[in-house]
Amino acid sequence: MFCLRRAVRADHAVLADLWRRSVVATHAFLSCAAVAEIHIAVRQVYLPGVEDLWLAHCGPGARKGQDGSAGGLRPVGFMGRNGGHVDMLFVDPAFFGCGAGRTLLRLAWERAFAAGLPLTLDVNEQNPAAVAFYRRMGFVVTGRSPVDSAGRPYPLLHMAADRGCARLLAGRCCRSFSPADPVVVPVRR
Repeated sequence: MFCLRRAVRADHAVLADLWRRSVVATHAFLSCAAVAEIHIAVRQVYLPGVEDLWLAHCGPGARKGQDGSAGGLRPVGFMGRNGGHVDMLFVDPAFFGCGAGRTLLRLAWERAFAAGLPLTLDVNEQNPAAVAFYRRMGFVVTGRSPVDSAGRPYPLLHMAADRGCARLLAGRCCRSFSPADPVVVPVRR
């Protein structure tokens, strides 16, 4: 079982480090210097600037990561969104394929759907595993940019989910959340 909770400023350093591990494992096109530079921006600008930031951690009885680690209460993934746009979704490499990304994406879908918003995101074109993941989740490419949001030479694919996206809602395990909801929300896969 993964548990979701809203992230707070005190989580930002841990989430930025999780971001770094995930990016090192998936973004071979980034130099070490680029990762270090963007890591600073993630911690100082991107995480504080997202309006709805959630993290996933493993609760009792959770499936172990692919490396055998249990995860405990340390975050195994996080998702940040502004309105109906997922600005960031990263999972600890030890937990790739365990459902944390899907669980976080389902939360984004349900929150956007509850607000009557389409769900969109941008993904690095040079990250084929992420592109394939989003396609499996029912996203389609709606456009392309030759540079990322900061003007760096890393092409982005713009993607959107169909409002009837059965893949995201299959095995529905999240409910719509409001700011008044409890901080820890159990989510079963």
